[in-house]
Amino acid sequence: MIVSPNNARVWLAAGPTDMRRGMKGLSLLVQEGLQKNPHAGDLFVFRGRRGDLLKIIWHDGIGLSLYAKRLERGRFIWPTPVNGVVSISSAQLAYMLDGIDWRNPVHTFRPELAG
Repeated sequence: MIVSPNNARVWLAAGPTDMRRGMKGLSLLVQEGLQKNPHAGDLFVFRGRRGDLLKIIWHDGIGLSLYAKRLERGRFIWPTPVNGVVSISSAQLAYMLDGIDWRNPVHTFRPELAG
């Protein structure tokens, strides 16, 4: 579980990323490719070519963390940005990590009676 502060921004890297990269390679990609500071406390999310694997790097002020998630079925919904990077909210990231379409989440059930 990623316990990030509420003010942390979530950045999605456009296009597929080489999932063989580790913390150092992804940090370098953030710094040089996305023109962002990988140690600023933001979350940077990368998706593999097949779309079923995500990697997230996050610097919590003490050290850099690398998280990975693979879906058993389906693919992560990914935007096609113009400038190479998209910012989403942490709530949208939570939807994405659960395999839900974060662009338009739909409630599947609402109770009608309390008892």
